[in-house]
Amino acid sequence: MSQITINGTAYPTIAGETLYESVSRHLGPDEIPVLCHDPALEPFGACRICLVEVSRKAGEMGRLIASCHTPATGDLHVTTRSDRLKSARKGILELLASNYPAEKLKPVAGEIPTPFQKLLHDYGIEHSRYPQIEEPGEAAKPHPYLRFDPAECIHCYRCIRACDEIQGQFVLSMANRGMKSHIIQGQAGDFGEAGCVSCGRCVQTCPTNALSDRYRAKTLQADKTVPTVCTYCGVGCNLEVKVKAGSVAAISAVEGAEVNQGHTCLKGRYAFEYVHHPDRLTSPLIRRDGELVEVGWDEALDFIAERLENIKQEHGADAIAGISSARCTNEENYLMQKFMRTVIGNNNIDGCARVCHSPTAYGMRQVYGTGAATNSIDEIPLADCLLVFGANPTEAHPVTGARLKQAAIKGAKLIIVDPRRSELSKYAACHLQPRPGSNVALLNMLCRYLIVLGYVDQAFVDSRTEGFDEFKAQVMAQDLDRLEQITGVARTDVEQAAHIYGRAQRAMAFHGLGITEHYQGSRAIMMLADLIMMTGNIGRPGTGMNPLRGQNNVQGAVDMGVQPDLGAGYLDYKQPEIKAHFEQIYGTEIPTQPGLKIPQMFGAAREGKLKALWIMGEDILQTDPNSCEVKYSLSLLDLLIVQELFMTETCSMADVILPAASFLEKSGTFTNGERRIQRVNAAIDPLPGTRPDGEIVSNIMQRMGYPQGSYDPPKLLQEIAQVVPFFAGVTWENLEGDGKQWPVAPDGTDTQILHQEGFKLPKGQFRFFEFQESPEIEENAASYPYILTTSRRLEHYNCGSMTRRTPNVELVDHDVLLINPQDAEREGIDEGGRVEISSSNGTTHLQVRISDEVKPGILFTTFHFPEIAINHLTSGIFDQESMTPEYKVVAVRLAPA
Repeated sequence: MSQITINGTAYPTIAGETLYESVSRHLGPDEIPVLCHDPALEPFGACRICLVEVSRKAGEMGRLIASCHTPATGDLHVTTRSDRLKSARKGILELLASNYPAEKLKPVAGEIPTPFQKLLHDYGIEHSRYPQIEEPGEAAKPHPYLRFDPAECIHCYRCIRACDEIQGQFVLSMANRGMKSHIIQGQAGDFGEAGCVSCGRCVQTCPTNALSDRYRAKTLQADKTVPTVCTYCGVGCNLEVKVKAGSVAAISAVEGAEVNQGHTCLKGRYAFEYVHHPDRLTSPLIRRDGELVEVGWDEALDFIAERLENIKQEHGADAIAGISSARCTNEENYLMQKFMRTVIGNNNIDGCARVCHSPTAYGMRQVYGTGAATNSIDEIPLADCLLVFGANPTEAHPVTGARLKQAAIKGAKLIIVDPRRSELSKYAACHLQPRPGSNVALLNMLCRYLIVLGYVDQAFVDSRTEGFDEFKAQVMAQDLDRLEQITGVARTDVEQAAHIYGRAQRAMAFHGLGITEHYQGSRAIMMLADLIMMTGNIGRPGTGMNPLRGQNNVQGAVDMGVQPDLGAGYLDYKQPEIKAHFEQIYGTEIPTQPGLKIPQMFGAAREGKLKALWIMGEDILQTDPNSCEVKYSLSLLDLLIVQELFMTETCSMADVILPAASFLEKSGTFTNGERRIQRVNAAIDPLPGTRPDGEIVSNIMQRMGYPQGSYDPPKLLQEIAQVVPFFAGVTWENLEGDGKQWPVAPDGTDTQILHQEGFKLPKGQFRFFEFQESPEIEENAASYPYILTTSRRLEHYNCGSMTRRTPNVELVDHDVLLINPQDAEREGIDEGGRVEISSSNGTTHLQVRISDEVKPGILFTTFHFPEIAINHLTSGIFDQESMTPEYKVVAVRLAPA
């Protein structure tokens, strides 16, 4: 550490920081004015507004130097305020103002000034002494969200650099030179055609109104601004919600937040209008004489409590089940499982979090002892190699996807394992495209090559693990020719991937639903965990095994006990001491009979054993496999209760519908994919007639005789901290800001990296599995020769009930089917045509896009639009250990429609 003198006072500097960073750290970010500088971007030095005087001795006249890119080294004397600096900065601002519309030098009445307008005001500039010169360039073509006005561009390059350095999309550039230079969006001035993903980072960084959005987020004079956490995926981006007249008026990303550092995707930033959509449910509904009729809240809650009590008395507690939601907060999920276990008296509680990622939790627990991400997202730049297995993060987890892309651009070796060629594949050193369903075979190949090529970390294996010798023998016994044939991946490509991963000092693995939602999902997870462990890539920065959680609170929902076989905190309620722990806090006896998973609930309904089902925040008729069977199962219930924002397919079958509040209308916590517990803060009051899910559950508990207090998220968090060991030090207060990554010690210390000293087991356990073909293929391949696999689009979220009610639908308004050109030619299918696609379970119709993103024999689509009903096709095949549906492998056939 050296020191510099700033305005006569000595301050220590940190190696590598610039003068601007050092001054800002000591005197605040407003001490030196900036225009082209953004802390999230590399120093650029274009505008020179950040000039400071620098000398080697006190009292001597210094040089004027741009502070944003000058290193803070060597006993410098820095002056940040002087008449000389004021004159220089004022001259620069006047030059910029000469190219700026005179009527826009001041903010519009009722709006806050842009950074450029604020500087003009601070330096007393109302007009320019220089001749007015019209800025070249043209306004961008219409876009649902983004606006570009070249007249207000000051050529700071921040938008270009944000698009390049943060999002990595390279949409914007500077055309021509000198006085004719101007910003362009691709060749046609069209954001969409240029490949823009509408993340809005360019708008947020722009210091003028050259770039703005439909909500005028930068200059909006809000009544209040509320920090919260995004509801759309497991990244957990921090947001600032601007509220005007009681409504959400705009959303921005939080600058400096550890999770997203001022970045977010178009869903987090822009897809919020659904909150005020006229389709919102605003009154409880009860079905009478076959029709749903509006009733008051007291009537609806009394009806539910009475019906549940009667069913319990007549058919027993096991006749009732609950399905909770990864879209709801930790506190709401905790209450729902507590309701089932204490009030109803069974463990029939499940949710979409377990449905999609239970192979992750189960598989990682078998190998490491803990089923959660081992590392943190901000370690991506530390990794030499990044393995992305069965995930498409640039579309499903966009902020993390952008970080992975940036790391690859900067030199990290990227390995992609995905049956479809995704955007990240363009940046990959190696892309393996296995046949859907063959992940275990591919992992056997990778493990074999890592062993043969000498990349096993024997010291780590010997000291930290058990069972490697047997595992090695089983891997080496596999027939490589057979594995190559099963996967459809050339052994030379697998060998290349093994070299890349094995040579890395730090290799970081990410995986998604493309590995979990399979017949061998849990086994593939265990094999991937083996691969990571055998190379010693765990317990260190820039390494580890990191699941990309599909929804915002997948991690938290399961942490809270939304699963039938374990209670809150993954505690085994069958163990006497654990049972006593729960009963002490809950104040009542809890059951120890294992509960039903969602597929088992449907089976029990068909058998007449399950009579009532309460669903909180899930549209299972759209999201669960084999929709026709799900619909039939629901039709046999005596009582179906659904809590929702909108009238969904599942709501249409309900006996009672309860209108719920959105994430912008309630408080609580979410836990993101890196185990980070973050505060969700209500930005606006619930829409009249709606209630937070947690309040609804509390109301029912009280009516059924349990002494549950009024719904109070901070107070519930205190109870959770008593129940869940890894929440021990969590408080509502210490989560403010960036939250805490569990486990959190009683003193509030959190944990960025798991397994640094040892595993929870306590030694890592190698688990080997051979490839097994899915029954879906074995039983249907002859009649249904194609394999259909599915994923998300960037613009939409699951079944799209929220995003379809925003301008996102102007960007993507239908699902399409990707088919390889060879298959299209053989089937007589044309680009843009419609096809009938059938499985052994059902039939639907889709528009076709011919693409070599998929191999011959493989089809791909998304599932965002309910009219497609893609889950009419999916099967009743499940992961062998966890009962996760095999969404990613569906045997189908095609015909032109």
